[in-house]
Amino acid sequence: MAQAFAPILAENGGGALVDISSVLAWVGGFGGYGDSKAAIWSMTNSLRVELEKQGTLVTSVHLGYTDTDMTAGFSAPKNDPHDVARQIVDGIRDGEVEVLADQDSRQAKAALAGPAELFRVS
Repeated sequence: MAQAFAPILAENGGGALVDISSVLAWVGGFGGYGDSKAAIWSMTNSLRVELEKQGTLVTSVHLGYTDTDMTAGFSAPKNDPHDVARQIVDGIRDGEVEVLADQDSRQAKAALAGPAELFRVS
């Protein structure tokens, strides 16, 4: 998607790309799904550097369970998707490169500086 849209954004003076990831980008124990979220985080960090020169903001969004069809079968507490969308729009407006949409994501990101034993979701 980035390869398709980046040239169009460049022609129009920049713009923004948003990648939706997960708190699972930073915690272990979730198999290929978590691995794919870690890969999205890495890809987004690379895109951010590559597209900065054309004036394109690249923002990654990290969140835990959010009340969507995908999480309908889970009884865990969930983010309100409207609140997440507002945070994303606010983040783009404010030039944020990362939106941590909930407390789980903020805690997991903060734990990256600590020992690997802290990389768990409670």
